[in-house]
Amino acid sequence: MVTSSNWRSVFPDSGNNLAALSERLATTTNPSVYNRSVQRVGDTLFFMVREGLERKLVVVGGSASDKFSGEVEQVEDYQVKVCPLTTDNRKALQALFSWLVPQACGRQKASIGLGDRLGLATPGHIATVRNRNVMPILAQQSIRELDLTGRNYTEVLDAAAWAVFQEGYADGYGADGDHLKRKDDVKMALELGFSMITLDCSEHINDQVGSMTGAEVDAHYQQLSGELRAHFEDTYLNQTFTLASGSEITFTADNFKRMVLVYVKALDFAEEVYRTIIKPANRSIDFEMSIDEVATPTTPQDHFFVANELISRGVEFNSLAPRFVGEFQKGIDYIGDPNRFEAEFRIHAEIADHFGYKISVHSGSDKFMVFDTIGKYTKGRFHVKTAGTNWLEAVRVIAEVNPGLYREMHQYALRHLDQARKYYHVTFNEADIPPLESLSDQQLPDLMNQPAARQAIHISYGVILQAKSTEGAFLFKDRLYRELLINQELYTQRLKEHIGRHLDLLHVK
Repeated sequence: MVTSSNWRSVFPDSGNNLAALSERLATTTNPSVYNRSVQRVGDTLFFMVREGLERKLVVVGGSASDKFSGEVEQVEDYQVKVCPLTTDNRKALQALFSWLVPQACGRQKASIGLGDRLGLATPGHIATVRNRNVMPILAQQSIRELDLTGRNYTEVLDAAAWAVFQEGYADGYGADGDHLKRKDDVKMALELGFSMITLDCSEHINDQVGSMTGAEVDAHYQQLSGELRAHFEDTYLNQTFTLASGSEITFTADNFKRMVLVYVKALDFAEEVYRTIIKPANRSIDFEMSIDEVATPTTPQDHFFVANELISRGVEFNSLAPRFVGEFQKGIDYIGDPNRFEAEFRIHAEIADHFGYKISVHSGSDKFMVFDTIGKYTKGRFHVKTAGTNWLEAVRVIAEVNPGLYREMHQYALRHLDQARKYYHVTFNEADIPPLESLSDQQLPDLMNQPAARQAIHISYGVILQAKSTEGAFLFKDRLYRELLINQELYTQRLKEHIGRHLDLLHVK
């Protein structure tokens, strides 16, 4: 809970000793001081505090304080500067502490995307991953999510970095420009400092090929240049490739042309983005290929073809996201036959191992049924994306601490489901959601365990956050943020429990 304690009371009555002050701040029980944030650089001391619902950076003495903007005041024998958590102050702090800068994870370590749509979840995410062998991607947002939440990438980076400093988390974190489709957006994300780019190739994947007749496929295939057709046929047609695992991938004539037509433009797009934007950035970047936003599952042949072609073109990527068999819908468990998923996922994992990159699992929130399979066959080298489930845990907290506000949000979401469904593929039946009037206040948090209710609230985050009165005031956003700020410790605990379950089942220790 937020308290009114004053952080200034921690300062000693007399004397000016940074080492002693640092020790006092790091060990104080004063709840207005974030103990883990206490850092010293030479003759300058830094730490974060809370004043009411607002967090601030405090800089004590030293020449480094000149790099920060804020209000100067005297606290006992110390000159301090109390600074707002602005972008410029964040950048000044990153210049002093390299662990505040988003980093690439690489191909060898497990990573988890932790999309924070509200900018309040990172303390809980850090509490979850601390002392586990996994790299957290703490700043992860798609353009769609930015549009629906009214945020921008700078705000996403700010929120993550300030929380990392607040929690003193120096083990490294990443920032993912998620599901980017436009070259300008990729360039913008990299210029801002994102360490990961998930390239969404869906607009360049021809998902209509599956419904073409054989004659139509032949006609479209013949439109490719003779040189390109010769390359594909000489390299793949009727060829068998043996993976490092011993499994074989064979390309027969049956679906060869269809496969080429589905992916050929996506390969060109990925190569162009890599050569013109990713490679010229001249720094370590986790470049991820997303080919999952299609209706048809990715076959082992499709997967091998895409990966082998990219590598032959000199495209360096760290992870690839296939479209797996079954359904990975938002906010609920896997839909499909887990045995079939295991049989096919094993081959996908072997292909990734063969080439040396990580498998990426999109819409990975709450897929508890298949986490064991993912952890086992990737041998702990994977990337799993979560986002909406973190929002749902925030809503769970609202239901716990302010049932009236939750009821308003729930009712509004149900009235606007048609609008929310435009952005996400979900198949829940609204009739399966328990009637709100039949539930006591104590039962409301359990709605976040009910699949239909979870999906309805999951896809409605934009509708809820952007809802305004006729006078232009937010209907829910301000009250929602206030409750979560007041109950930050509870939100952190709920995230630690929920995301921790993900990591446990993925065998992340």
